[in-house]
Amino acid sequence: MTTDAELRGALLLELGRLRRAVPELTGCLVASTDGLLIVDEAETVVAEGIAALAAACLGVSQRIADSAGQDDFQEVLISSMGGHVAMYMAGHGAVLVLLAAADANVGRLHHEARRSISVVSHVVATAALTFAQAIPEPARW
Repeated sequence: MTTDAELRGALLLELGRLRRAVPELTGCLVASTDGLLIVDEAETVVAEGIAALAAACLGVSQRIADSAGQDDFQEVLISSMGGHVAMYMAGHGAVLVLLAAADANVGRLHHEARRSISVVSHVVATAALTFAQAIPEPARW
């Protein structure tokens, strides 16, 4: 059985790879779609707040996409004078959030993030399976 520390370690390794591939990243994190922080590499922000807001933003974005007749929502990019916030669905249970400087190459950011999504979604799915296996069967009367 995979431990929680091993799963978090795998996510941190991927976030580290991502930060090396995109040096303009100022932070990155993985959150649940419920807005709970799973793991982060973001020193300058309150990661728990970003996690909650990212989940809310993706939920609204999913509803907009559905209302517009678009299926399979994937990502949101927010650009401001200070930089970029990119949020990506990573499977059904997680969100990958990247914070980048204003001069970041957004194409490179998307390319590397899309590579990371498969790793993050696999790790989160493994964690969910591990958790499900640890829950005892309900008593049958």
